[in-house]
Amino acid sequence: MSMPTVDDAANVLADPTAYADEPRLHAALTALRARRPVARVEAPGYQPFWAITRHADVLAVERTDRVFTNWPRPVLMTARSDEMQAAIGIRTLIHMDDPQHRVVRAIAADWFSPRAMKAMGERIDELARHYVDRMRDTGGECDFVREVAVNYPLYVIMSLLGVPESDFPLMLKLTQELVGSDDDELKRATPSDETASALLEMFAYFKDLTDSRRANPTEDLASSIANATVDGEPLSDIDTMSYYAIIATAGHDTTTSSISGGLRALVEHPGQLRRLRADPGLMPRATEEIIRWVTPVKAFMRTAARDTVVGDVTIPEGDSLLLSYVSANRDEDAFKDPFRFDIEREPNKHVAFGFGVHFCLGAGLARMEIGKFFDRLLPRLRSIELAGEPELTATTFVGGLKHLPIRFELD
Repeated sequence: MSMPTVDDAANVLADPTAYADEPRLHAALTALRARRPVARVEAPGYQPFWAITRHADVLAVERTDRVFTNWPRPVLMTARSDEMQAAIGIRTLIHMDDPQHRVVRAIAADWFSPRAMKAMGERIDELARHYVDRMRDTGGECDFVREVAVNYPLYVIMSLLGVPESDFPLMLKLTQELVGSDDDELKRATPSDETASALLEMFAYFKDLTDSRRANPTEDLASSIANATVDGEPLSDIDTMSYYAIIATAGHDTTTSSISGGLRALVEHPGQLRRLRADPGLMPRATEEIIRWVTPVKAFMRTAARDTVVGDVTIPEGDSLLLSYVSANRDEDAFKDPFRFDIEREPNKHVAFGFGVHFCLGAGLARMEIGKFFDRLLPRLRSIELAGEPELTATTFVGGLKHLPIRFELD
């Protein structure tokens, strides 16, 4: 990888197209880790921020959540989008800090607990088998992302929420428009404000769902959110809608990216594929390596609550920091040979799920979905190869493959 200048490398972090060009992205991040691991970024159209690219520094910021807050800027967006989301008043879990975050997170925590995951295991295994069957039924050639990978985790998370199956296509459209707003293929056809428009449509849908669950509670996550109280008071409409939105998007697109990116990695590393097929007991470690390799959540933001130091750089109070998970997960100081896909990697202290109080609520569910899908696929897989060029989503937040053409034989 050729080394770009430090300034060019830093600006890559605010360029959605860079995340669709992995050689360019990783050349830039490698340069930053080596030469300026805490880098000031002043990209056109964005409020300035500090890019944090080393694994150790990302962990240090995550550990000190009272110094580095999620509010008011948890995600890198254009300055215009920052203003629009503030005007809408969206407040998801990723916008909140303790103690509010801890109380609101608890509303859904039981649904993602180890006990809940154990209870869901059989159903997720059935769904994994069903979608491997659907893959077989494509006739031996398909776009794995569009025909398989997007549907399996969508079905899991929407069923958990209690969304009717007839509305799954609408939810797929809205979640992809939200996380794909920087991608020319995935974003809305409207000329501007794609993210706000998709978000408002999703909010309108979940407002109707909330009214229904408050009138007639059912045994699903939507009812738990709709009827939750904090300090004896129900959640506000905006907090309720925001809760649904983060569950729907985070529970779907990230797992889709991990499964499709994991399959691509196994196809491109046939020795690793043979090793995993020969020893299915490696699946837990392989799952962690897939998640590290793909890193579907590319970054989160934090804001300094006071003057403080990261690395050897003083961050003034009020300044924003971008925690580059995709960089931290390829840090040479944290991982041996980080650009090698290794299903037996151990230890594997990746930060793809974050760290500390904001560790991903649905991490256990994502791990289960990934592991069970490959548990069902690999014993039936006789052959597999790429049938075209994989294509990645343009993004600065959540993303992965949007197309993965493959040719295969399944029993």
